[in-house]
Amino acid sequence: MDALSIKTIFTLTIGGLSIPITETVIISWAIMIILIAASLVLTSRLKQIPSKPQVVLEMGVDFLNSFAKEQFGSYSKYLGPYIGSLALFLLLSNIIGFFSPLEFKFFGHSFVPPFSIRPPTRDINVTAALAVISILLVFICGFSARGVAGWFKRLLHPLAFMLPFNIMEYGTRLISLALRLFGNILGAFVLMSMIEGLLPVALPAVFSLYFDFFDGILQAIIFTFLTSLYISEAVNLHEE
Repeated sequence: MDALSIKTIFTLTIGGLSIPITETVIISWAIMIILIAASLVLTSRLKQIPSKPQVVLEMGVDFLNSFAKEQFGSYSKYLGPYIGSLALFLLLSNIIGFFSPLEFKFFGHSFVPPFSIRPPTRDINVTAALAVISILLVFICGFSARGVAGWFKRLLHPLAFMLPFNIMEYGTRLISLALRLFGNILGAFVLMSMIEGLLPVALPAVFSLYFDFFDGILQAIIFTFLTSLYISEAVNLHEE
């Protein structure tokens, strides 16, 4: 099925090594450029008496700082920017398919868009990479907060025979983070492709509000919340 395939846009050759640049890479770069450009524009003209966009921006920053402080304590100044960037990247990545032009046929006439925009999070490579980063942060923050000895001591909690199960838990968290996001976004993308094939004129716009927009926002929130929860446990903010 075309919905499941990841297209290679071009191949980059460096020192005899061929690196395929897929649509996932291109769209991910575009999303990062959009976020960087938006941050530069929004912070370039800050005023003492804020405008409406600045008020919204300050409310968002205040919420992020409060959330990070509550979850990570003294680590909030390091982890807050990452959690905020992760949430924005996932949010835009999940819903970007909503803005893709549609192919449709009407009374013998057809329109084929010159390009389509597919969510990069429908690629398991993206969700797996984000999951690996999240779990690595759990280890790094855990070692920093508790020390190496304290971290490994925690693996014996509550009893020593729980060691293999506690180790296995990190593997299941990694798989869960990667597959939950990947499965939901890909599933929504496949369903939308089927709906567009059945009735390409009006029905896709209605269902897209849920599958491309609401569900995308929901999955971004879930991934970000779980990442925050795992890191919060690692830095031992809540005593066991």
